[in-house]
This record gives sequence, C-alpha cells and structure tokens, in this order.
Amino acid sequence: MNQIDALMREYSGNVPGASVLVVRDGNVLVRQSFGMANLEEHIAAAPDTNYRLASLTKQFTAASILLLGIPLDDSIRKYLPSLPPYADAITIRHLLTHASGLLAYEDLIPADRTQQLTDTDVLDLLAKTNTTYFPPGTQYRYSNTGYVFLSLIVERVSGQRFADFLREKIFIPAGMNHSGISTVTHRAYGYSRGGQAILPAQGQAGSPVLHWVRTDQSVTSATLGDGGIYTSIDDLVHWIAWLDSGRFDQAPVPATKTDRPGMQYGFGWFIGEHRGRRMVSHFGETIGFRNAIVRFPDQRLAVVVLTNRNEGVPEGTALRIADMFLPP
Repeated sequence: MNQIDALMREYSGNVPGASVLVVRDGNVLVRQSFGMANLEEHIAAAPDTNYRLASLTKQFTAASILLLGIPLDDSIRKYLPSLPPYADAITIRHLLTHASGLLAYEDLIPADRTQQLTDTDVLDLLAKTNTTYFPPGTQYRYSNTGYVFLSLIVERVSGQRFADFLREKIFIPAGMNHSGISTVTHRAYGYSRGGQAILPAQGQAGSPVLHWVRTDQSVTSATLGDGGIYTSIDDLVHWIAWLDSGRFDQAPVPATKTDRPGMQYGFGWFIGEHRGRRMVSHFGETIGFRNAIVRFPDQRLAVVVLTNRNEGVPEGTALRIADMFLPP
C-alpha cells in the first residue's frame, strides 16, 4: 500500500529496518518489510526476520502462567523462597498487573558489572533488598522485575526451562515454528545512531552524517520473562489467530490503573480505547529494538510494527496504520 510505504519511508534502504503486519478477521492484509536486518552483511529485513520483542514478550510470559493453572493469589514466596519476608504479601496477580511494588532490578545492578544478568541473577539481587516501593496491591508501577520472576515461577512449577516451556506449550502448538529465546534463525540485529562519518558524494568530499552502530546487547539483554523472545511477523500471524480464537481471554481484562492516561493493565496487556473502540496493546523497547502491537478485538483487527533501531515510536505508527483499516 502506498500509504504504508510513505509512512515507513525512513525505514527503507540501507538502514535498520522494520516489518509490518496487518491482520483482520484472520486474513493477512499487510505483510511487508523494509530496510535491513543486518547492515554489516547487507541482509534485508523480510517477513520471516526475527526481532527481539522486548516487552511484547510479557504477553507470552503471562500466557505461560495462565497455562500452568496455578492460583494467581498465591504468594510468590511459595515459589521463590529466597526472597525476603516482605514478599509474603506479593502475589502472582500482583506481578502480572505491575502492582507488586518490587524494586527495579535495573537500579540494583553494580555500576562496574559487564556480564549479562540472568533471571536467577535478578532474583539474587532482590533477595538482598528489604523494602518495596509501596505496599503490594496499592499502586501501579511498571516492573520488569515482576515479569522476570514470572518466568522463574514458570520454570519452577513446570520443571522446564522457560524457553522449552514456551516452545512446547505455545510456539509449536500455535504454529510459531521459528520463534524462540536467545538462539533463532533469520535474526535482526539492533542499531543506534552513532558518531559522524564522512560519506563521499559523486567523487567529491561528503558532508558529516550520523551512521548506524550495532547496539544489539546490553547487560540486561539476557533476562527472559520481561523481554527475551525473538519472533517474526510471519509467526505472529499464528499468535494473533490464537488470541482471536479466545485463548487467554482473561489476559486483556482491566485490573490496574496505569500512569498512561486512559490505560489500564491486565495480564501482559494494556487496555484502553482508540477512536472509541476497545484496544489492547503493548509496546517494547530495548537497546536496538522498538516494537508495538495493537489489537481491536471487536473488529478482529491487529497491527504489528517491529523495528531494529533504538529510536522511533512504533506504537504511534501502528495506530496510524490501524486508522487505515478501522471503519470510519
């Protein structure tokens, strides 16, 4: 579509790219990629390119908890006994809805640490704390810590690695055969704008321009439940079909008022409205990647924008694309 081509123009060419998916009532209306997945090797982005989802992972982590069928009002200390006594009052439901008050693990990382944190490392950091931001259940504060703990709980209840649980219980049954954690094929690499480089033009001295630098990993890139999944728009077609079929309908149910105007949070989803229509959505940002998914369940419309650059507002782009397909 010319409108989408124009909207995605800045992602086209020899630059970090993007993939766009539009699905309505099970039919793929747009399946398009732009730019490059790997600048160094000149590999173009494609519909099967796997992007790091960042916080779009949270919908899969929440779904994993629901598949386990464990009581959501259990104390998390039942499953993570190394946590201090204050965790007795924190429930799985609090983790799902960002109402736990747990300290942000990102703020507890030693300044001189260079090795990537695992989920267990995050648990060890929190085991040394003695306070929360607020009494559990009394406020909302977006928490990557909470979703790291949820992936640990999945492992301890299921007896499987989180990656294996996802593959066996979600990815393979849904038909997401190329999705995974850490090791995937057709992988996009993340980039940020770096220092100035001189690019010659027509044999003459060029002018300084900002060039792209690979910024694919950071010290927090190895945690799982808060943002570790890689997938493609081709695989997300199958995930959206699962959601449209009624699986996990309890996930996008408002549970906690958020700090985003008009938005509440359920289990791995923001819930609000757009142009008077019910909308469930999520955004994801990590070093080198920014992504968004917006769904309009009543219209059975979903839009996904995945990008491998450390800038831009894919959520806004996804809404502009959705406006092209929503009824007036």
